[in-house]
Amino acid sequence: MLVASLHQGISDLMPTRLEFYENWLNPAGMRNGKIGLAPLAAVLSFLRQEGDPYTLVTERAGHYAAQWTFDNLSTVERSFIRAMPVPLRTRLAMGLARRVVQSSYGGSRARVKLRRGEGQLTLRSSVFCTVREPFDWPLCVYYSAALSHLLTLVDVQGAVRVGSCQGLGDAVCVITLTVPQNQK
Repeated sequence: MLVASLHQGISDLMPTRLEFYENWLNPAGMRNGKIGLAPLAAVLSFLRQEGDPYTLVTERAGHYAAQWTFDNLSTVERSFIRAMPVPLRTRLAMGLARRVVQSSYGGSRARVKLRRGEGQLTLRSSVFCTVREPFDWPLCVYYSAALSHLLTLVDVQGAVRVGSCQGLGDAVCVITLTVPQNQK
């Protein structure tokens, strides 16, 4: 899912650079599921060198990953989630975000915690944040964008942000969530 969502994000936002990135994210490899960690790392490395487009592309990719994850639920599951009260919809959206993490890169693990409208999605071994030197901006926006879009899909208003990031030199990546308590 990660490779396809990155490819789509690059196609949407950097169409003139798509041919360059298809050296690593080639459509035949995506269809066969044969794109490994080295080509993915190369794409992320080159994207980081692009500056602002990195954030835009990875946010868009996170949005696609969230949408595809939600769309893969059955109609009954989607209806069930949307019928729940806000605290349960929030918890289920965070569970779906964990699913996005695990389906994006097999080496990543996520832990979710939600209490009284305050939540955390804690990631270990984010493929986005594996860098030699710390960066000046958070690199795990893919996951914050995915969580934000999942909340929208289940009709929960909340503020999502990157609280800490391994790409900045922090020990783990933490995506934080604040949901106002007065939602219906």
